[in-house]
Amino acid sequence: MKSIKIMALVCATTLGLTSCSNNDTDLDLDLQTETKVLFTSNNSDGNVNMYNVSDMNNISISTITTATTKADGIYYDGSEDLVVQASRSTFGLEGYTGIDVSGTSLTANVGVTGSLDMTSPRELAVSGNFYVVADNADVDGDDTTKDGRLFIYSKNGNSFTLRNTITTNFKLWGIVFKGNDLFAIVDTTNELAVFSNFLSNTSTATVEATKTIAIEGIVRTHGLTYDATTDVMILTDIGEASNGQDDGGFHIIEDFTSKFNATANNATLAVSQQTRVSGASTLLGNPVDVAYDSDTKTVFIAEAGNGGGRILAFNNINNGGNLTPSYNTSLASASAVYLHKE
Repeated sequence: MKSIKIMALVCATTLGLTSCSNNDTDLDLDLQTETKVLFTSNNSDGNVNMYNVSDMNNISISTITTATTKADGIYYDGSEDLVVQASRSTFGLEGYTGIDVSGTSLTANVGVTGSLDMTSPRELAVSGNFYVVADNADVDGDDTTKDGRLFIYSKNGNSFTLRNTITTNFKLWGIVFKGNDLFAIVDTTNELAVFSNFLSNTSTATVEATKTIAIEGIVRTHGLTYDATTDVMILTDIGEASNGQDDGGFHIIEDFTSKFNATANNATLAVSQQTRVSGASTLLGNPVDVAYDSDTKTVFIAEAGNGGGRILAFNNINNGGNLTPSYNTSLASASAVYLHKE
């Protein structure tokens, strides 16, 4: 956060004469400007793009060149200037050090590494020093049974150590922490599951979700994000997987905690309690991930299908509908987005 001090010009008028002096004690204004950077990953070249979205009318883009050729989940730790993404070419977590959000294009130094355990890594969720990756590969080798795995890594210094893995009885995609609870997308469905006190599961085991609900109006959900300040959950809908051009959307659920708690296990959260954005003007065909800036009510989307891949932003979302993106730029095979603010 940057603080700007403004010198006040103080003027006095006596008998028609005016005198002015600079005085920084009479008027001292602190104007706060916030840096906002959207980090993205993709399955085309594996590089990380940084979009400075502090001013949505003047967005600049920097690129972190990586050795990874394709990647998914992404995260930025501002306290360590560390970018972490789940590599789909090495099948491990890679941490790129020395990444200053005010920097320009650069080649990444892989400063934090770990074991290469995964098969099909997707979303990444972080809680403290624990990094959880959803892997949607078939676990038991039987395509007729749905399953997935959650890999739990602990970060210590310059290494990621696999603590344990959790096998789920449904296919996975997006995941996000809400406090100690981990919310997970039930892939190929319109369902949302939660694992209460997720990190308390310290053994490698099969664990059933604490609760699962359906989200009315969604065909097939993929990405999700939660904003604790405003209690807003946003989920994406990719529609039919065969249509990557115009049948996608996203749902905004305000007062999420009370609505989720009021929906019984295996019941449905009514579309009347949500706001949906969809339609041809949105360019949403296969929105695979989402980030949210609650300050400006701006939704950022990693769109994997339309036009070969895009990064989209939407504002004026209160009433939903067939909105035109306020920002639209190409990113081949876009796969993940993460918003960092400081």
